[in-house]
Amino acid sequence: MKKIAFIGAGSFGFTRVLVKDILTFPALADCTIALMDIDDERLEAIKTAVEKIISAGNYPAKVIATKNRAEALEGADGVVCTILAGGVQVWRKDIEIPKKYGVDINVGDTRGPSGIFRALRTIPVMLDICRDIEKYCPDAVFLNYTNPMAMLCRAMQGQSKVKVTGLCHSVQGTAHMLAQWIGAPMEEITYLCAGINHQAFYLEYKWNGKDAYPLIREAMKKPEIYNEEIVRNEMFLHLDYYVTESSGHNSEYNAWFRKRPDLIEKYCTHGTGWNPGHYAFILDEYLKREHTWKNEINEWLAEEKVDLDRGHEYAAYIFNATIGDGTMFEFNGNVRNFGLIDNLPEGCCVEVPVLASKRGLDPMHVGPLPEQLAVLNNISARCEELAVEGAISGDPRKVFHAICFDPLTSAVLSLGEIKSMVDEMFEANKAWLPQFKHFT
Repeated sequence: MKKIAFIGAGSFGFTRVLVKDILTFPALADCTIALMDIDDERLEAIKTAVEKIISAGNYPAKVIATKNRAEALEGADGVVCTILAGGVQVWRKDIEIPKKYGVDINVGDTRGPSGIFRALRTIPVMLDICRDIEKYCPDAVFLNYTNPMAMLCRAMQGQSKVKVTGLCHSVQGTAHMLAQWIGAPMEEITYLCAGINHQAFYLEYKWNGKDAYPLIREAMKKPEIYNEEIVRNEMFLHLDYYVTESSGHNSEYNAWFRKRPDLIEKYCTHGTGWNPGHYAFILDEYLKREHTWKNEINEWLAEEKVDLDRGHEYAAYIFNATIGDGTMFEFNGNVRNFGLIDNLPEGCCVEVPVLASKRGLDPMHVGPLPEQLAVLNNISARCEELAVEGAISGDPRKVFHAICFDPLTSAVLSLGEIKSMVDEMFEANKAWLPQFKHFT
């Protein structure tokens, strides 16, 4: 019997879906699901949901719920993490302060000034989790879903011996979206995708072995397709390769779309896909969830039928490959760049194909990225390296320098303005940053 621990199990929708997928694999159907969260209500709700799934599938699995991380991790074979260090009221400062200085950020959970401060709050917690894994389940496979993905994985992989990788929905999600645009069945699509988290590119995208990029270019001539992902489609038309994460996110990661109000209006306001270009919309959605999550959970629990069909969540397939029946599974994961992408910094966090098997997690060598993509990835990867060093050492100067070279920030602000902004962000976050003794 295997044991899989969920740290931050109160992410109700995600945990519920992943547990459902895990239990569809016969080798994992009798596993123990250990749910850990610091919120009593959320913990009780997800425990009830998992019990409902187990009952509906008549699985021999067991579930335990605890606020004690050590208890959840003790003897675990697999670990999943979906925590949030600090709530919406802390996160909003990450966006509202840069906005005051003219840096218009949309989501703010991955990179740039807002992503970096989220990393500063979260890295100490993630390293604590890694230390517990080393103590209570040193051989466990640890799958991280918490953002900012690249900086957290870089910190954990550099400071611990835990077998950890980070997973993002954007690779398979975008692959499906492109297939729909060209009318291709997903089972006939193959691709090679690599870069950094939220800014990896499909170096190859083929339909039945034939390059499908000409079909994608043709599809973009339709207004309804172009308007669905305006930022990403512009990037593709000019950079020649399609990027993984949504337009709302990617509009933050470069200097091209959010540095002037007219550009925000043209490229970031009227897209019809997920994640509109307005932070106010995202904040409103987050604030609504603080009041509606109980109703959503209760509605799901009240439904008579439970959908037990296996979905496409990577983690379930990875656990089956590594601790289940051993069926190998290839996915895109976040790992350190030791001989994987030739023209990105050695040791930085990259997102590349990884093979999961009984042997563990084996990342694959990709080679060099096309130069125009490498330039873009290099800037962000090097900023992330500086930010992680600052977070671990408690050196605010490294954090400041990391933000100095962020593409959007440097397109909008002078060095002196950046310094003032960073100082204000440190002050707003000081209760969450015990590793920093001073901020000047």
